[in-house]
Amino acid sequence: MAGVSSESLATALADLETKLPTASLSLADELFGILRIVDSSAGLRRALTDPSREGAEKSALVERLLAGKVSSEAVQIASRLASLRWADSRDVSDALETLAATVAIAVAEQGNGEAAGLGGLERLENDLFAFNRRVEDSHELQAALSEPQATSDAKRALALRLAAGASDEALLLIGQAAAAPRGLKSTELVKRFAALAATRQARWIAEVSVARPLSETQLDRLQAGLNGLYGRELKITTTVDPQLMGGVRVAVGDEVLDASTLARLADLRRQLAG
Repeated sequence: MAGVSSESLATALADLETKLPTASLSLADELFGILRIVDSSAGLRRALTDPSREGAEKSALVERLLAGKVSSEAVQIASRLASLRWADSRDVSDALETLAATVAIAVAEQGNGEAAGLGGLERLENDLFAFNRRVEDSHELQAALSEPQATSDAKRALALRLAAGASDEALLLIGQAAAAPRGLKSTELVKRFAALAATRQARWIAEVSVARPLSETQLDRLQAGLNGLYGRELKITTTVDPQLMGGVRVAVGDEVLDASTLARLADLRRQLAG
């Protein structure tokens, strides 16, 4: 997915972010259900990605189609997705799949106790990889999950038996990958879901670069400051980089906080050059 579709997906994910702290697994399941509806109709996909249609018109179409079938929250998310611009008819389905998986991953992130935050995401990722290892180690299981004569429900049931003991979030994603791999091997789609979980994990990890090792007191202060700034208990990894000369550089996901001497010198050089 690239160009306008990539921009639309980024917009949809940013909108979704505000709903994730209180999202439920049933919402993810509903969005996967909407995906099945969209995937079942080429005409609907064309209507939702027709560049000559206004966003409001496409939103209204989705609202009429889904009224009374799913929650108002699921309708709102799908309606907003439909209002955006898409370069290809498949892109809107791919985006809907990404949003549904992201909701399931965020529910794992909510968790409880040690299973919350980074712990919940790590468990989810481990469950997904465990399923893939089991399938990839067996030609019989690979054949069963790709058997064209087998029903989607049968493939889902087999996958859920193989993943017995996994978290509810992992079971939803694994079941979806087995029942509706959408042109991929089920294990390949599980890998995509795991990659989304890994991206979400990055929000909980602060990669700190310093010119010289920090003392325990400095680390404690840094931990408290970053936790307060981001509103969550971050895992800190530190790297000593003498080239920084002084200060600290912190990367949390895609966000970089650079208070190093090297960065300040670079700013000064740009000002002098200007």
